[in-house]
This record gives sequence, structure tokens and C-alpha cells, in this order.
Amino acid sequence: MIMKVSIVIPAFNEEKNIADGIRAALAQDYPHFEVIVVDNGSTDNTAAIAAQFPITVIAEPRKGTNHARESGRRVATGENIDADCLPSPDWLSVGVARLNDRNVSAVSGPYDYYDAGRVSRIILLALQKNVFTLANKITSFLNRGGTIIAGNVLIRASALDEAGGYNTAIVFYGDDTDTAQRVSRHGKIIFDRRLIVRSSARRFKAEGTFKIIFIYVFYFFRITLANAAHKEKRK
Repeated sequence: MIMKVSIVIPAFNEEKNIADGIRAALAQDYPHFEVIVVDNGSTDNTAAIAAQFPITVIAEPRKGTNHARESGRRVATGENIDADCLPSPDWLSVGVARLNDRNVSAVSGPYDYYDAGRVSRIILLALQKNVFTLANKITSFLNRGGTIIAGNVLIRASALDEAGGYNTAIVFYGDDTDTAQRVSRHGKIIFDRRLIVRSSARRFKAEGTFKIIFIYVFYFFRITLANAAHKEKRK
């Protein structure tokens, strides 16, 4: 039986990017999937543009990517990509092949920041392929979750359901770490270097590369330590 996959795309004021993201999602060579765009309180034409495609469009006025993902999850089940992410046509096929192992709860991979400078693009991709792969192995070994990139991850619907869905208390930073730790209790997490999605480097350009990297690292350890403390308290 072919696994059905639901691609949930959270989008806030993405009228410039949403069409390309939807086209890339619809171009998958995998035979059994649907696309759901969650308009996360946009004030531009995001929803209207998305509605022109043969997909499902729903509204979630509460701000935050996890609110949008959770609303999408309740309509369907599956993994998430962001509105400015552009997966290759074999993205689902590669990811689903790993999820065919029933012991695996999630499969993630790196971003290729297509609009970054050439040197930055190479360095950031190499860092993700190597550092994130190692971090995933270490956190898995220590029973502290795993490493996922929230905009490039396939999550088994049953594992996400058993984990209680997405943590809507988290607005943005740290959402991937929290999701990985909760989902990992229901199966292994794989970080696949081949599962690459092209994404925009606009956040790095707007706020600075080192600042963004510091923020991600800070929230990774903050949430990991907080969850570990909560786990010990429950014993």
C-alpha cells in the first residue's frame, strides 16, 4: 500500500513566494499526496494566490508557524514545508523511502539557501550536512531527541498524533527542537544529507548570519535542557 502524504505549507504574507512553493510541491514525482496551505493571518494576497491552485487552503488567524502547522495537521496528516521552500521533484520519494521503516518517526534534511552568496551557500549547506548529522546521532544516543529542520521534515502522522501534535506555545524559534524531542519518543529520527530543500536566506540577510546561527543554537540548548528538567521532575 502506498503511503499517503500531506504537505502542509504555513504562510504569512507570502504573496511573492507562495506560487513557486506550491508549484514545487505539486511537481513531486511521488504518486499519492495532497497540498494544504494554511494562511496564517496574512494581510496580503497569499490566500487568493494559493486558491488558484488545485489544493486545499485553510485559515489560521493565530500567529505562529506551529499554530498553522497544527491546523493543517488536523485537516490532514504529514510533514511540512515553508512557503519559500522549493523541494526537488524526488523529495517526497526520497523521504517516504526512509519512513517505510516503521521504526522511523521522522526524516529531515538540510536547506540549500539558493539566494545566498556563493560562499555562504556552500558553507551553510556543508555545516548542516555535517554538524546536523552529528548532532542528530549524539542527541539520539543520549535519548535527547534528534535534529530536524522544521521546513524540511517528513513526520509520521501516528507519531505526531501520539506526541500531542505541535506545541503551539512556541511561536517560532525552537519549534523544530521541541517537535523532534517529542516525536523521537515514538520512533527514530533520521537526518538525511540527500533530502535537500532549497530555501531563501532572507532571514540571514535581514538579521545577520552569525546572529541567526546563535539564536538557533541558543534555543536548541534552552529547550533541550528545559525538557530534560521537566522529564526528571516527572520521575
